[in-house]
Amino acid sequence: MKKTIEDVNVQGKKVLVRVDFNVPMDKETGTKITDENRILGALPTIKYLVDHKAAVILCSHMGKPHNVFNDTLKLNKKEKAKIEALPAEEQAAATEAALEKAKKDVKKLSLAPVAARLSELLGQEVIMAKDVIGPDAQAKAAALQPGQVMLLENLRFHAEEEKNDPAFAKALASYAEIYVNDAFGTAHRAHASTAGVADYLPAVSGFLIEKELKFMGGALENPQRPFVAILGGAKVSSKIGVIENLIDKVDALIIGGGMAYTFAKAMGGNVGNSLLEEDKLDLARETMEKAKAKGIKFLLPIDTVAADNFSNDANTQVVPIGAIPEGWEGMDIGPETEKLFAETIKNAKTVVWNGPMGVFEFPNFAKGTIAVAQALADADCISIVGGGDSAAAVTQLGFADKISHISTGGGASMEFLEGKTLPGVAALNDK
Repeated sequence: MKKTIEDVNVQGKKVLVRVDFNVPMDKETGTKITDENRILGALPTIKYLVDHKAAVILCSHMGKPHNVFNDTLKLNKKEKAKIEALPAEEQAAATEAALEKAKKDVKKLSLAPVAARLSELLGQEVIMAKDVIGPDAQAKAAALQPGQVMLLENLRFHAEEEKNDPAFAKALASYAEIYVNDAFGTAHRAHASTAGVADYLPAVSGFLIEKELKFMGGALENPQRPFVAILGGAKVSSKIGVIENLIDKVDALIIGGGMAYTFAKAMGGNVGNSLLEEDKLDLARETMEKAKAKGIKFLLPIDTVAADNFSNDANTQVVPIGAIPEGWEGMDIGPETEKLFAETIKNAKTVVWNGPMGVFEFPNFAKGTIAVAQALADADCISIVGGGDSAAAVTQLGFADKISHISTGGGASMEFLEGKTLPGVAALNDK
């Protein structure tokens, strides 16, 4: 068990909080937040600290500003190589143009719009620093009073953040007396703000990470049974670590999405033009044999919605998953599979779901994913949705309030389900 903010005295203390404010922004202006769920997710921790008279220093990254390091504009190696390949007389103009573009791109990755929106949500000013470890941030952190909140500029404006540079981590830590990590979405990265600062300060979790560990950790370590895992998505290779970890823990494993066709082919079926990993056929067979040996219910689609091309308006037909005609490709689970999966979910007491059942971004091939989301919403079980497209599906369909827990971290939740140690969690103090 890791310590949380409730296990330490924060009153009158300066507290550095790593949050995940990497929110999507309007691409044109770069000033309008298009989805503020990550900001809303951090509010309970921020409000707790404010209510308990802590001086709150928030830090986060935004996007991938690889052209900005140490608050000065420099072109990265890729951009430089492009320019150096041009005729000598064109290089100066190309460099200037690239730097101008970088300036515009960087402006869109400022956290200033987040500070403005957070101010509205909290009902108090969130002081925005102009830099991260520069003079403006230092002055504002030094002047910060109990109950006040400030936000540092984008951490990734410094290359040292992702390199987990000790000097950078120490500079961040110098602002505060306590460190709180509430950014589960970046907990699988050993960066300065997610792991490095814990070398210099008492380190505890916020409520968001506490909830992730409670639900996901509980499901993996001591699930109510039957325990069912639903895995979708494109490739077996991207989920094999999750499958191998869960196969020792679950009572039933449901496979959908593009990777189901590799299993169907491994069983001797015809999958037409469906997504297929030829080099993973032996692995698929080994996985099914392992599940059988352990007495685990291993469910694959029995029918599929096949299309004559990869588009929303393609011609379709429902066929057995191992009998897809040549020139056609599987795009979604079929109606009989929907019923099969729903029945298994209905009888479960713990369900973990990661990955869509079909090409969810095409409305005509989202029915299988919707059916699984509906079954999960209707089930009397502890339901955990592991980020990414699955989380988007239950949220878009209005089922979010019927799910026990929707993970805030796609990559982090995947690695957690694989049984990997997350550096941002490991760095926190034990109870």
